[in-house]
Amino acid sequence: MIPPLDSLPSDADSLRAIIAAQAEALARKDAELAAERAQLDARDTLIERLRAQLAVLKRARFGSSSEKVARAIDQLELALEDIEATQAEDRPDEAVRPSRAAKGKPARQALPDHLPRTTERLAPASTCPDCGGTAFLKAGGDITEMLDYVPASFRVVRHVRPRLVCKGCDRTVQADPPSLPIARGKPEAGLVAHVLTAKFCDHLPLYRQSAIYARQGVQIARSTMADWVGQSAALMRPLIEALQAHVFAATRLHGDDTPVPVLDPGRGKTRQGRLWTYVRDGRPWRDDAPPAVCYLYSPDRKGIHPRSHLNRFAGVLHADGYAGFKELYKPNAPHNARRIVEAACWAHVRRKFYDLAINGPAPMAEAALRRIGDLYDIEADIRGSPPDVRKAMRQHRTTPRLAALKAWLEQERSRLPGKSPAAQAIRYALSRWTALNRFIADGTIEIDNNAAERAIRPVALGRKNWLFAGSDKGGERAAAILSLIETAKLNGLDPEAYLRAVLARIADHPVGRIDELLPWNMADNGTAP
Repeated sequence: MIPPLDSLPSDADSLRAIIAAQAEALARKDAELAAERAQLDARDTLIERLRAQLAVLKRARFGSSSEKVARAIDQLELALEDIEATQAEDRPDEAVRPSRAAKGKPARQALPDHLPRTTERLAPASTCPDCGGTAFLKAGGDITEMLDYVPASFRVVRHVRPRLVCKGCDRTVQADPPSLPIARGKPEAGLVAHVLTAKFCDHLPLYRQSAIYARQGVQIARSTMADWVGQSAALMRPLIEALQAHVFAATRLHGDDTPVPVLDPGRGKTRQGRLWTYVRDGRPWRDDAPPAVCYLYSPDRKGIHPRSHLNRFAGVLHADGYAGFKELYKPNAPHNARRIVEAACWAHVRRKFYDLAINGPAPMAEAALRRIGDLYDIEADIRGSPPDVRKAMRQHRTTPRLAALKAWLEQERSRLPGKSPAAQAIRYALSRWTALNRFIADGTIEIDNNAAERAIRPVALGRKNWLFAGSDKGGERAAAILSLIETAKLNGLDPEAYLRAVLARIADHPVGRIDELLPWNMADNGTAP
């Protein structure tokens, strides 16, 4: 701070000393500001680097089976959350705005039009701050929209059914009671749907839901909600069977499986069950059939389970190299009387080379990734085209690239040690070459099994929160309800709204018309948003 002029000394040496002290203070201040700027720049650089790494990982993840990639994405998401929260805490909003604008970041998106609006009018002072006047003219105004959250709330629905007596014959007339999802229970369809969605879609175990509801002053025991889950699963069993029939009636299926820990009370620990997924989705080649996914549980991974699941299926099965699936492709086997043809997965091939590339310098693996990436670029261009267009484009553009890729892989294999990871990745591809090339001659076959791996992803996320299934029966129940939830999502429905609509009707719905409650039919008639 500069002292008043009348207090300054008159001699030159004293003035020089004051000037030197001021210069030193300014230099220190500049150094502190430079250090702060450097720290902020370093933080911004770290954020951008983490975002770039996250984007690379998300592009590299072809499905959910790459647990390493999934874990890396989760860790980066958490790191970004912490750094960005710290950045917002350390920098006031006024200081952040100029830097964001300087970087040319896009403006905030408009808030969604479908959200309800409430208006809060902020009246100005009734007197003018300058002259004290009280007469004003309207001169427009400003409207600023902010996003708020209203916590979910409970309500009590009273079903009032007046009882009338006919004057002529004394006949009592009264409306039938409403259809209830839980016999002799208190929950409405909306509450049961919310519990199911929170558990199987949002991965929130029942004991955590019970604690959340208790904070709102509503005591619902975990055991009570478990009873609701069991009864609703039994109630929806015909609908789930109709969904399974739709899935296995397809001629093109994607199949995969994932482990699920299952409680084993007799041994005091958990054992490993399996959750299988089968996906029918012809949208990439303009199939008119609605997409659907079916989950099935088994206590182990024996090959008898996929054979049992697919005993009514005939057509092309997209799957990985699991040995239990291989029995399905043998043309003379008794269980394959309906003929199942294998379509192998290029994403699995790519993942073998990707694992080599991220573990250190691997020019051969990087070259393989570029070549496989060219195949996926072609697929991106033809996604959503009719089968004949897809077939023609593949034979024109993809076939020569595959021939070159095979020749290159065979050349690389000849110069690599037989037991090296690179040689193993090449053998994995070459040993499945016929099945890997099946998509070339048929526009209804996909290049990979990502549809099934995307369907497995919610299970991989959920088991972190489920901890384990309580029993084999619990595994079957989870598979059934997941089938409805994920199929609703595939058809663009809010799963909770869909389950609410189903549970409000299914108790009294004719079994012979159960198809009316399938997700795509509910969407068509506007029953579920």
